[in-house]
Amino acid sequence: MIDFSILINNFDQYLEGFKNTIFASIYGLIGSFILGVIVAVMRIAPIKPLNWIGTAFVEFIRNIPLLIIAFFFYVGLPAVGLTLTGFVAGTIALSIYTAAFIAEAVRAGIQSVPKGQMEAARSSGLTYIQAMTTIILPQAIKIVIPPIGNQFINLVKNSSILGMIAGLDLMYFGDLVSARTFIVFDVYIFVAIFYLILTIPLSLGVGYLEKRLARSR
Repeated sequence: MIDFSILINNFDQYLEGFKNTIFASIYGLIGSFILGVIVAVMRIAPIKPLNWIGTAFVEFIRNIPLLIIAFFFYVGLPAVGLTLTGFVAGTIALSIYTAAFIAEAVRAGIQSVPKGQMEAARSSGLTYIQAMTTIILPQAIKIVIPPIGNQFINLVKNSSILGMIAGLDLMYFGDLVSARTFIVFDVYIFVAIFYLILTIPLSLGVGYLEKRLARSR
């Protein structure tokens, strides 16, 4: 049987980790979405150096572990005089890592918009940036909302990386409770339940959006 006294006696710590996980996930989503859109536009821009930079970013970030990125910001930057808290370092790492995947989703969305719309926008006097931000991107974002939603779910789960760098998230406080009580199974069962409280509603929401968008096409 699961010992619910573990949850009751340490509820404050679980709740603190839960709140920090939520904040890290929200900040990570905002940061990764903005960066991902910028990189996606760079990858298809009519300027070769921007294409190369965008491609290099996506290929490099997608093919290294998230933990390496987190350690770079938390352990590496202090070597050059810049010290970040575990929460900040982990959130930045989450943003950068997830941005590579969002960039690919947004790029696919942009490429699914008929090319004639960009040509028509340019012929009407709009610059490339104006056409992209006012005509192409709004349509592309609508198309890729479901995959972006799935990346947000992955981001919430990946936020557990903060526990490795003293990021004060659910995993961090779960580790503290486990180390203090010498109980492993029950402690992490409750950690998993808190993650499910976040991810199940998100998963249902993404599924609802997919069905709604499918009906509107």
